[in-house]
Amino acid sequence: MSGLKEIRNRISSVSSTMQITNAMKMVSAAKLKKAQDSISATLPYSNKLSELIKNISASTDSDDTNPLFEKRELKNLLIIAITSNKGLCGGFNSNIIKEVNNIKTTSAFKTVDLLTIGKKGDDILSKKFEVISSHNDVYDNFNYNNIKEIAETVMQKFSDNEYDEVTLVYNHFKNAATQIVTKEQYLPIEESVDENKSVSGDYIFEPNRPKILNELIPKSLSIQLFKAISDSIAGEHGARMTAMHKATDNASELRDQLKLTYNKARQTAITNEILEIVGGAEALNS
Repeated sequence: MSGLKEIRNRISSVSSTMQITNAMKMVSAAKLKKAQDSISATLPYSNKLSELIKNISASTDSDDTNPLFEKRELKNLLIIAITSNKGLCGGFNSNIIKEVNNIKTTSAFKTVDLLTIGKKGDDILSKKFEVISSHNDVYDNFNYNNIKEIAETVMQKFSDNEYDEVTLVYNHFKNAATQIVTKEQYLPIEESVDENKSVSGDYIFEPNRPKILNELIPKSLSIQLFKAISDSIAGEHGARMTAMHKATDNASELRDQLKLTYNKARQTAITNEILEIVGGAEALNS
């Protein structure tokens, strides 16, 4: 009977685990919908703003070029690594960590520093890299103003020649089952190649193109970082939903196997008891 009791305890434990993983899957599904809505609202504005900046910069004289377009000798690299604060989301965080390590191994930069967003990445990467700042609290109150402050800090460091290139590494959300590790150049801004230096569209510039660029570029970079983090948040919830779905299925399969084992053991125990009773009765008759 001790064996049956142990199996019953395991069935109860697996059932409890299955309820937890199923609940986490449902929560992640709800949060995923909210994150997708945030991406859908941000993407058109971000794309149009980037297109406008490229058009204006292509038609601006080289003497008036914004310093954030400046290409230098690549000595110092800053990586903005975006992970999550929580686990239980499959390989979501480990894929970013692998990509960051790979960049350091294969790049020709003399120094590679990190700015981390997300506790999981910060905990591991801080052991191998110089982390200039960690922003794990952005998920507690995720909004544009908080991300804008981070973007302004990065822009200032690039303008002060502390870094020659800034790269974003994050998970791009494709669907709930697929997140694509994305490496994206953040600074310097990629210029649009336009030999005629013409602007596509009918624009009147007031006061002038350089001043307009100086106003639009910080907004564009802040939106770009905001969009990348929003993308990562959606990917995190999608990865966790998928991981919890698989965990629930595995728990259900294990529970069914344990129930079958329990029924077989119970049947064997009953059969043995019957055989003992019959054997005892025959011994008395003899």
